[in-house]
Amino acid sequence: KLVSDTVGSVQVVKLEVPTVFGKSIDKVAKAIEAERPDAVLCIGQAGGRFDLTPERVAINLDDARIKDNEGNQPIDVTIFAYFATLPIKAMVQNMRNAGLPASVSNTAGTFVCNHLMYGVLYTLAKNYPGVRGGFMHVPFIPSQVVNRPAAPSMNLQDIAKGIEAAIAAIGENESDIVAAEGATH
Repeated sequence: KLVSDTVGSVQVVKLEVPTVFGKSIDKVAKAIEAERPDAVLCIGQAGGRFDLTPERVAINLDDARIKDNEGNQPIDVTIFAYFATLPIKAMVQNMRNAGLPASVSNTAGTFVCNHLMYGVLYTLAKNYPGVRGGFMHVPFIPSQVVNRPAAPSMNLQDIAKGIEAAIAAIGENESDIVAAEGATH
């Protein structure tokens, strides 16, 4: 909600998505149809991460360790198969240039964030082939880690600043930059 409605030349449309398998994809797909965006950036929270992490790929699997917000808990269910089409390395560079910790993530997990990323990329590939899409995880905010000793967090204003830096990179880069952002494990 703190992200500006305009970032550089990018007009931002915000949408709150339920943390529910199936419904999350449906809600975003309807918004894509209504808005006809140039790019879609989904945001989700990954407790335990200390930085802002644009996702490179979501695996082709729903395997929920916990139930979603409506009690669904799919186990070993395949989805679709797609990679992010946003300039994730440029997004990371912009967020770092804004003074924020950021890195490329190579797994969106197997919960609703992964499910939504796949569903959005599938929808874009099938119905809107010129529209780029992807997903970015953000850390907990400080109030969420009060009873979680040693759990990393980031203040909400910095998260919003990071999302704006990522959006600016999307608006400025039709394709990604070349940068070493691989992981050793």
